[in-house]
Amino acid sequence: MKVLLINGSPRQHGCTYTALGEAADALERNGIETEILWVGRDVPGCTACGGCRKLGKCVIDDDVNRVIEKLDTYDGFIFGTPVYYGGPSGQILSFMNRLFYAASAKMAGKPVSAVVSCRRGGASAAYQQMNMHFMMTNMVVITSQYWNQVHGNTPDEIRQDAEGLQTMRTLAENMRFILHSIEAGKQAGVKPLTYEPKTFTNFIR
Repeated sequence: MKVLLINGSPRQHGCTYTALGEAADALERNGIETEILWVGRDVPGCTACGGCRKLGKCVIDDDVNRVIEKLDTYDGFIFGTPVYYGGPSGQILSFMNRLFYAASAKMAGKPVSAVVSCRRGGASAAYQQMNMHFMMTNMVVITSQYWNQVHGNTPDEIRQDAEGLQTMRTLAENMRFILHSIEAGKQAGVKPLTYEPKTFTNFIR
């Protein structure tokens, strides 16, 4: 089993990475392979061209497409971001908007979670915005003992946030349990997820 952790901070080894690392270490101790992907500082946003509907991938050929190409090898996801003005980073939003629009069907049914890192406030608002992507993609949202957040202005301060780090480890434990439960269900012959064709309506009269 493998979980992809996506670091949406412009700082590769900053606070967000420290939080994701705590979750990754807990998963690895339980025999679950992890990979941390840094999206970088320059992540183009969606251009609304619609090309991904024809190609099955984004027309902008970067790490979004690298993830799409390997989606079948990932069993779960954790998306991490710093908090900027009460919301996620522009980098993670651009990455997620393009990834989810181009490949949402391949992500349905997979466990996922968001992790946010802030100095003081805005964590819950950023956390809610991240979850919007998951909850309209038929994903299994993994929670923890508290909202998935850590507090601190530097990696060293994050390491002093005992409750925040414990929240990351509990998140990893819940992710482990759901991953193994899904696998056990497959082995027991539980019917795979099936959905009706989507119905789209617009609010016009």
